[in-house]
Amino acid sequence: MTPYEMLGGEQAVRGLVDRFYDLMDLEPGYAGIRLLHPADTSGSRDKLFWFLSGWLGGPDLYQSRFGHPRLRARHLPYAIGIAERDQWLQCMQQSMTEQAVDPGMAQRLAESFFGTADWMRNKGG
Repeated sequence: MTPYEMLGGEQAVRGLVDRFYDLMDLEPGYAGIRLLHPADTSGSRDKLFWFLSGWLGGPDLYQSRFGHPRLRARHLPYAIGIAERDQWLQCMQQSMTEQAVDPGMAQRLAESFFGTADWMRNKGG
């Protein structure tokens, strides 16, 4: 089984992404990363859902729409430092906890998310 299937497929991945963006709006501790997003997060929600679907071994929704993700290049216009990386990771961890992702799976995903989020950093501090 792929991580996508182990999480519960489309509905579970969409739930994880929606909770992630809801938390960004609700929790003051995520204000820094919230400011990097447009006022209407519907497009951001879709893009993260499409990306994670393929990244987790499900349908390659993002690549079929936009080609290779080129994550770092697409994020270069945004100032991403340690604080933004950590807020993103904490927000996703909270989302996984609230969406009842299996703790072992959540730990593996958190490790993978860290590697990607750290690679996105383009400013000091």
